[in-house]
Amino acid sequence: MIGRSYDLAGKRVFVAGHRGMVGSAIVRRLASEDCTVVTATRGELDLMDQRGVRDWFARERPDAVFLAAAKVGGILANDSYPADFLYDNLMIEANVIEAAHRSDVGKLMFLGSSCIYPKFADQPIEESSLLTGSLEPTNEWYAIAKIAGIKLAQAYRRQHGRDFISAMPTNLYGPGDNFDLKSSHVLPAIIRKAHQAKRDGAETIEIWGTGTPRREFLHVDDLADACVFLMKTYSDDGHVNVGSGSDVTILELTEMVARAVGFEGGIVRDESKPDGTLRKLMSAAKLKALGWQPTIALADGIAATYQWFVENEVRAATS
Repeated sequence: MIGRSYDLAGKRVFVAGHRGMVGSAIVRRLASEDCTVVTATRGELDLMDQRGVRDWFARERPDAVFLAAAKVGGILANDSYPADFLYDNLMIEANVIEAAHRSDVGKLMFLGSSCIYPKFADQPIEESSLLTGSLEPTNEWYAIAKIAGIKLAQAYRRQHGRDFISAMPTNLYGPGDNFDLKSSHVLPAIIRKAHQAKRDGAETIEIWGTGTPRREFLHVDDLADACVFLMKTYSDDGHVNVGSGSDVTILELTEMVARAVGFEGGIVRDESKPDGTLRKLMSAAKLKALGWQPTIALADGIAATYQWFVENEVRAATS
């Protein structure tokens, strides 16, 4: 619902995870909100240290919190270190949310992930699909931790009257993304592949599978804008999907990247490799009804992200 507005102007706003792709985008977006952005490096604040987090909140007294900090990784990392992904993320969200309650924070947003939804949820995936089926096994540890974060925010709202809300982003991309081919997601991986193919004069680039699976993408600056919008205007128990509301095939995505990069070679589909889930699209109807929609077209966002990658190639390639 809209009606319990929250003005960020003049507030001290803590962005937990400010060095990550999402957190840094939120920091950029808050620059125009006339608020004081508060951050802390890992060396200054260990979010897994309960006492340290409580003491930090008591000392810094933030008015609002964007909880974007998390232990993240790809399928291999999730599968190899399930205890780390479950324990670390549970500790981070529990410590921050409890400390925010203890220090009387006025508004908190918990950021989750689209992996919270059942593997075979109806498409497009509505918020009501949560906990209606089994999760994707390869990242269920991370997903369970994120579901716990949603429920924790709801619990503090119900028991303590706290204005804590949750937002669930779709697949994100943009400046600060991970372009390491061994651990990156599909869009930055294709950008890196196309860039290397163009640089090396290769005739083709390869994608896994048939290229027909459909995926949704949202520029991280659009996500940041949606988060600020929700922080200022939304106050309710239920989480909100944050996505573009549209999707493209992996082949179409690769063609868009090739145009942005200037790679003129061919695209080879290795159909011996798996396609994965054929479609994963989140419903954006709830957020649109609240009055927000994205402004960065996918082609424009890819071009801008590629420009960032070129300008930061050494750092991006080793991040």
